[in-house]
Order: sequence, then C-alpha cells, then structure tokens
Amino acid sequence: MSFDYDLFVIGGGSGGVRAARVAAGENGAKVALAEEDRYGGTCVIRGCVPKKLMVFASEYAGMVEDARAYGWDIQPGAFDWPQFRGKLHAELDRLEGIYRNILKNNGVETFDQRAKLVDPHTVELADGTRKTAKHILIATGGRPVVPEFPGSDLAITSNEIFHLEKLPETMLIVGGGYIACEFAGIMNGMGVKTTQFYRGAQILRGFDDEARGLICEEMCQNGIDVHLGTNVLEMKKQGDKIWVKATNGSEQLFDVVMYATGRAPNADDLGLEALGVERGRKGQIVVDEYSQTAVPSIYAIGDVTDRVNLTPVAIREGMAFVETVFKGNPTPVDHELIPTAIFTQPEMGTVGLSEEQAAEQEPIEVYAISFKPMQKAFAGGTQRVLMKLIVSQATRKVLGCHIVAPGAGEMIQLAGIAVKMGATKEDFDRTVAVHPVMAEELVTMRQPVRTA
Repeated sequence: MSFDYDLFVIGGGSGGVRAARVAAGENGAKVALAEEDRYGGTCVIRGCVPKKLMVFASEYAGMVEDARAYGWDIQPGAFDWPQFRGKLHAELDRLEGIYRNILKNNGVETFDQRAKLVDPHTVELADGTRKTAKHILIATGGRPVVPEFPGSDLAITSNEIFHLEKLPETMLIVGGGYIACEFAGIMNGMGVKTTQFYRGAQILRGFDDEARGLICEEMCQNGIDVHLGTNVLEMKKQGDKIWVKATNGSEQLFDVVMYATGRAPNADDLGLEALGVERGRKGQIVVDEYSQTAVPSIYAIGDVTDRVNLTPVAIREGMAFVETVFKGNPTPVDHELIPTAIFTQPEMGTVGLSEEQAAEQEPIEVYAISFKPMQKAFAGGTQRVLMKLIVSQATRKVLGCHIVAPGAGEMIQLAGIAVKMGATKEDFDRTVAVHPVMAEELVTMRQPVRTA
C-alpha cells in the first residue's frame, strides 16, 4: 500500500518539530506537519521562553538596590511594560520564523490548520483535505484549565498573561505549582502587589520539603502575600476590579486573577476513541515505552501523553521515536533522573529523589547547608541559599541534589550529569572546590546533618 507520506505529525511544538525535522532531514522520510496555532508550541510561544524573559525583566529592580550597596550611583526607575511587551512579542515572532524555516529547510510540508484522525493511516485537515501516512505522530501538547466555580470565567491563565494591555496594580495568583510560583515572583518583581492562594499545606508539592519551605519563606520576604490552605469560593466583577471570596473568610478586590492550578492534554476531538486509541483518567493518550499507542501506526509524544511534561523531555521522546521507527533501533524513552529548574525567586534546581522520597526507599544520609551568599550578604541582604545532597547509605550514590540559589538552573545541569552517571558522595568529595562560588559547598560538605 502506498501513502502520501511516511510520517504525518499533528502539532508544531518542540517535540513535533524535532521529530519531523530529524525524520525528514536525517533519514530522508517524506514528512508533513499540521499546526492549527503558532509554531513553537507552549514552550516558545506561551511558556518557557517568554516566561524566562519576564523573569529576567523582573529581577532588575533588586539588582539596582544591590548595585547601590556596592557603590554605584544608580536611581530606581519605573518598569515600562508596553516597551518590554512589544520587544517580547517581536522575539517570539522571530523564534516562530526559525521553527518554520527549520521545517521548510528539511523538506517538511506544513499545513497551517487543525488535523484529526480518520483511520489508522489517514488524517483530515480542517478544509476537508485528507492525507495518508504510514505513521502518524500526535504531539498536540497541553493547555491550562480553570476549574468551574461562580465567576471562574473572570480568571486568566498563563496563556493570557503575556498579552496584558497594562500591568495591574494588584493581582491574585491561584495555585502552588511551579507556574504559579514563578509568575508570583515575576509580577512581584515588576512592581505588582501580588497575592498567592494555594489550597495545600506548602507550595511546590512533590519537590523536596526543605527546599520548597525555603522558597516559600523567601517569596514572603520578597513581598508576596502567600496564603496556604486557601482557595477561591467565588468571584464577581465589581466595577473594573474582581471581587474574590476565599475559603479563609477573606474578601478582597484585585485587578487581575490568574489561575495556574493544572493543565489538560490536548487530545479531544482528534478522532482517537473511534480508532481504539486509549486515553487515561486525565484525558492523556496512553502510550508504551516507545511512545506507541494501542494502534500500531499511531504514536504520541510530549505533554499530550502526560508522562514528564517538560520541553526537553518532549524533544527526547521525539528523537527516540525517530530512532525506533525510522532507524530500526528500538529506543525506549528514559524518564529517570531528569534535572529540572524552577524559575522562582529564589531559583531552584533539582535532580533525583527528594529527601522524603529517598527515605521511603532506603536508609539515607542527608548533607545540607544553608547560608547567605557573599554577593547578597555584602549588600546587606537577608536572602539565604540551600545546597543539599541525598546519599544512599548502602551504595554511597547521590540519589538527589537540590539547590535553591541564584543560577540554580545552571548549576543543576552540571550536577545532573554526575547524578545520572551514578556518582557517589566520595566522587563529589574528591572534586576540588571552585572558590569563591556558592556551588563549592556541594563538594565540601563532610558530615551528614541527619540520617533517615
């Protein structure tokens, strides 16, 4: 049987574009890709990239204070949101153009419209055109969702925050995950009076308790009004503000309310159920270790599968798919020991098990130190950083590394290599310290602070 394409990719985000490019450019496959929105997906258009640029922008207010403490005659000024936003959108347009050119230069045919499946080898585009392919890859990503409650339609999500006409004076952010905590820091740094509600006992559930406790403490010190064990009951429009009634009994007015309480896979209305493609409890596409669905010709990668929802993971899954399907080299996706950064203020980098997870698994030693870093201490700041290693008593392997500090994301990338390679505490100890830097503490901690 002959097909129009060897591969048809639905979704033009990081994972889908990488799979399409490599299959076509490096393996000579005939590939097409359909994207109904903008190329680059969540990460480039409404996620990691614009968020990180906003983090950079928000940190300059603190830098001015520090510079003055170091003797620079610099006066604080106002933040110009319209100027920044214009430059931000121009940068996103540039990056989208790069993604389009990558596909074009590798011979991938693109369709700027929605696509859904008709049968295991056929997709139908929004204009009614049908295309056949030997393999179909779904990489449609995920989207933020707002739970339904009275007035929930008044809330925005992380998708809309990049498009605000003006910065609000007051803002409520609901949620305790990394997206909520990152944007609380961003908006606070830009001069917005920021309140954060989270229904749980502590922010950043699933991360190391000591690390997330320090982050919450520092967020409060930075001026964010964090309310734990608190949720929204109802919201109403009151003039040009939003009236919010909370479970703690408070009633407040805010200019903007942003929800970051969860995301859902973009797997609806793709024609999956009729073909026998299984979906999980959260609506995700169920796949095996090779990203293959219950229908042999259909694969799925990235956030739509709800495995590890990170851009580099989607890219890795796309590469493993090409290895498996087009290179004849069955390659399962490795989701173990993935380093990650949370761009809260202070920043966090983490790889491996938290202290709590490791202690449930086996006897451990915990090496940790918290201190004021030199740069901030000299400027009179009270901010603290944390360096922490979780070590197996039996094998001496470093099971987890957790850093809360400026530049933690940069540090954890390198620490992640050591942890992934199975480095022991003694391997860390044998490494000569770089002085004076914060990260030297990772190789100078000699005595455990506790065992578990």
